[in-house]
Amino acid sequence: MPVNLSAPDPSRLFPVPGVRIGVAEAGVRKVGRKDLTVFLLDEGASVGGVFTRNRFCAAPVQICRDRLQAGEPIRAMVINTGNANAGTGEDGLARARQVSDALADLLKLQPGQVLPFSTGVIMEPLPVDRIVAGLPAAVADAQPNHWARAAEGIMTTDTVPKAFSAKARVGGVEVTITGISKGAGMIRPNMATMLGFLATDACVAPALMKPLAQALADASFNRVTIDGDTSTNDSFVVVATNKAANKPVSSLDSDDGRALLSAMQDVARQLAQAIVRDGEGATKFIAIQVDGGKTADECRQVAYAIAHSPLVKTAFFASDPNLGRILAAVGYAGIDDLDQAKIDLHLDDVCVAVNGGRNPAYREEDGQRVMKQAEITVRVNLGRGKASETVWTCDLSHDYVSINADYRS
Repeated sequence: MPVNLSAPDPSRLFPVPGVRIGVAEAGVRKVGRKDLTVFLLDEGASVGGVFTRNRFCAAPVQICRDRLQAGEPIRAMVINTGNANAGTGEDGLARARQVSDALADLLKLQPGQVLPFSTGVIMEPLPVDRIVAGLPAAVADAQPNHWARAAEGIMTTDTVPKAFSAKARVGGVEVTITGISKGAGMIRPNMATMLGFLATDACVAPALMKPLAQALADASFNRVTIDGDTSTNDSFVVVATNKAANKPVSSLDSDDGRALLSAMQDVARQLAQAIVRDGEGATKFIAIQVDGGKTADECRQVAYAIAHSPLVKTAFFASDPNLGRILAAVGYAGIDDLDQAKIDLHLDDVCVAVNGGRNPAYREEDGQRVMKQAEITVRVNLGRGKASETVWTCDLSHDYVSINADYRS
């Protein structure tokens, strides 16, 4: 079961003017499940995206990068689950283009105006015929209020859909922000997540869309990890439909830019944290806060060393305060001039170590009390400076092994 995460209430997800969403059952991998989703964008929308840093990236990732770089207005997106179309070579590229071309034909668009996305099993041919056959039903289903259906339609091993909404004021005008994401395993995005889509009706200058997507990813999806594996298909796309009446935002450093960024970051963080809460087999949600670093980069370096450690993650699953494992991860994180005599460690309110050694007042039962909680904060102070960073992760359970051992069954 996910950690303090429930399925979204469709009535609390706000439609974004200029976006319609349709979902269908195409039988991509299994019958009787929603596995094909289309986003239809009104003319005038602006789109930006960031993608996986995995060099073995999937065919749709390659196509999306090229099409966004080309600058043609994006009018539609098509997403299938059940098949990643990764590790499929030139044939995979051809199949992804076939799908997006079919949707373009259906909508009377140019091929370059459609972005394809896939998620699922790697190294299997994309079943183009089934997906293309399902497109008319997905388009016919398209409605502005289908965000909850879309959140369900992009799931793979997720146990609950992930979707959040917010309202904000930008330039004195109320704007809407709604997003969905999917992911539960193979999560160490380096940019975004397996799949994430965030839309607003705010007016945003087209040149700002990619920097906006990157800034949102850096504050949310780039701070989560479940198992340390960077997917071949990670994609995070931001849409501004430009339907609101605000003056177009042209800088993230302006008052309007900061207001929009802050509101969108709140939704993006909820989506990113939902992925960790629904991590495959997860029983605990863990925030790792590293303070006192010389730079933000070294704080993240230490935080991820802790978050990726199987020994740390299994200790949290067992509620075993074997906390020397955390200190060991700090030590091997790669900071060559780290002074262990300056390191402090806390679990929530419990001081575990001071000046690099066990706190004389620390009692194991206090550590165990914290580790039994569903939500835990690990705080490490490096004693080197004023930088601070936080990442979010989960524990590693027996179920994680079972889920991934049986994934293709």
